[in-house]
Amino acid sequence: MYIVIAGGGKVGRSIAVDLLREGHQVTIIEQQEGRCEQLLRDHDVLVILGDATDVRYLEQARPERADVFVATTRGDDVNFVACQLALTTFDVPRVLSRVNSPRNEELFTKMRIEAVSTTTLISRLIREQATVGELIHLYTLRAGKVNLVEIDIPPGAREYQQSVADLHLPTESVLVCIFRGEETLIPRGDTVLRPGDQVIALTTPELEDTLRAAVLDGQGR
Repeated sequence: MYIVIAGGGKVGRSIAVDLLREGHQVTIIEQQEGRCEQLLRDHDVLVILGDATDVRYLEQARPERADVFVATTRGDDVNFVACQLALTTFDVPRVLSRVNSPRNEELFTKMRIEAVSTTTLISRLIREQATVGELIHLYTLRAGKVNLVEIDIPPGAREYQQSVADLHLPTESVLVCIFRGEETLIPRGDTVLRPGDQVIALTTPELEDTLRAAVLDGQGR
């Protein structure tokens, strides 16, 4: 298969690596030059520097030949526009998108975009892996009042050293996974967070700042 991926961040890169490993052809569209350079340096993949919502850059990826188009950026608006262009302008037969806000999932689906909600996927992960105590906290968060929070620990934070058990997390918060390079970790009490980790958590909107502060406290904040 030939797959075009909009977004060369951690999610897009991980998908590309898996597909390349299985022998598929992949093109990534990414607008951050540094990410493009890293992708070209680390992987045998075609990378286009540009905005996936701009037809000029999409054309370079030849999406009319693609079997699948995937949008993986952190911006639902960017993903939506890129997917709509793939569907309407280039007639890609299958279009999938990362949906960062669960509220947008229905809209994407109505527009023939296969919506992949990180919250939904992580919820499944939690049901299979989390402790009963964590599940109790999670299910106390009512639908529509849950924020999916991504917390990046700066790679240069050399003094950062914090285990999950030592974090002073707000009660209505759950750490659900950690992206570390190409790895996806399910956090346990003895899991030690490292510089460069991306921590994914669920919490209520009013506790988001408190949660971020608690996770980043290992830097001495």
